[in-house]
Amino acid sequence: MSAPDKSYFGKAILFVALSIIAFLVFKQFLPERLFPEKVQANENILMDSMALMAQSDTVAMENDLSLQTDSAEFHTEGQQGVGVDSIRKDNGNNTSASDINTADNTLDPTLSVDGYNNLKRFFSKLHELERSKTGKVRVAYFGDSMNDGDFIVQDVRSQFQENYGGEGVGFVAISSLSAGARGSISHQFSKNWFSQSFVKTKKPQKPFGIDGQVFFAKDPEQPYWVRYKAQGQPHSTRLNSPTLFYGRGNNDKAYITASIDKDSTVTKKLKSSGLLNTLSVSSGNVRSMQVTFHKADSIPIYGFNFDNGVGVHVDNFSIRGNSGLPLSILSPSLMNAFDRELGYDLIILHYGANVLGYGTLNYSWYEKNMTTVVNNLHTCFPNADILVISTADKASKIDGEMKTDPAVLPLAKAQKNYARKTGSGYINLYEVMGGQGSMVEWVDNRLANKDYTHFNATGSKKVAKLIYNEIDKGYKKFKENN
Repeated sequence: MSAPDKSYFGKAILFVALSIIAFLVFKQFLPERLFPEKVQANENILMDSMALMAQSDTVAMENDLSLQTDSAEFHTEGQQGVGVDSIRKDNGNNTSASDINTADNTLDPTLSVDGYNNLKRFFSKLHELERSKTGKVRVAYFGDSMNDGDFIVQDVRSQFQENYGGEGVGFVAISSLSAGARGSISHQFSKNWFSQSFVKTKKPQKPFGIDGQVFFAKDPEQPYWVRYKAQGQPHSTRLNSPTLFYGRGNNDKAYITASIDKDSTVTKKLKSSGLLNTLSVSSGNVRSMQVTFHKADSIPIYGFNFDNGVGVHVDNFSIRGNSGLPLSILSPSLMNAFDRELGYDLIILHYGANVLGYGTLNYSWYEKNMTTVVNNLHTCFPNADILVISTADKASKIDGEMKTDPAVLPLAKAQKNYARKTGSGYINLYEVMGGQGSMVEWVDNRLANKDYTHFNATGSKKVAKLIYNEIDKGYKKFKENN
């Protein structure tokens, strides 16, 4: 390299270094939202298209409202009582009567306040189970990446089963992005499964199953397999009465082979004439099993259920990136069939991580659409009560410090509002974990990850305890007043 070239190269390096130093010095004086911290779709956080559409529709509506308001103010300048309220009503900013059911909209839906009344059916079943020691209670826990790997849910499940009986991990899908990280059950599967999720697909080849997924063994010439093995999680140390759930298909050649505890093998035919079909793989409790599907093309496969039929069972239906809105497209007829088989008494909706970060503090769009979700769930599971768990705290860098993100409180308020409107119970997780600035403390205490959004394994156990305690507070109020 010649002397002039070396001089030019050195000056270029010096310029880059000085530019970086200047940026770091002046960054603290820049507006805090110059570089918005909007969550982007990635491997860990995916944005379901329904949430994006709902939010964009609200922005479009607000822009239209702004134009109409400006026009109204231009033509009525100097007058009092300008018709802005009527403009807002005409544009749908106020909740319509169709969005509100017969719930008392003046009550606080928080379980420890008035909300225990909204879980009367669930608490009645729990009370009967507590007194008689017979029967069963079932909970569907819908969530997002907060519950990945069965985090939080596995410890809620264990606490219920410790106090009210019940054995088994519940319903488990054919495949999962978090299968390798799940501690409550060992879960492996062949890589050739074709899957569709309601987070990514609106019109599946066959209806989505209860967890919002459907799986296909498309090539009849290939074997498709799934393997489960019980682990050491309390009350889930066996695969209790493993039962396959699958849908209707135009196929009379399909069958499975199941290798159970490495010492027995069974072959069973798949009869797929019903909207939902079940097949008992073993009537007993096994330690491990591998099920291989043969010639099962065209048949929608949903997953396996593991429970002993008595006590409390809690199913984890978490999918990364889910805002909760895709639950509105679950098929009521198929969900009714699942409900007849499994019998749900409580539906828990635990969302928020994938709803924060849309660059808005107005969550009326979420409140409205989640009201629709709850109404659909009541149709799908007519005997179940609904419990809404709010967003946890999330921290973002503001003025150079990690602080509670400004969107957390508006989102929690919207979640409380839709719980009130739909007669659901409500737990404010943001408050029970400590409120303002609590996520920073949880990270500092090694209870949450450095993304300041998700809890780690230790933190998830603590969150599960907080949630269970809030449910128990509501249950105690129910018993005191009934």
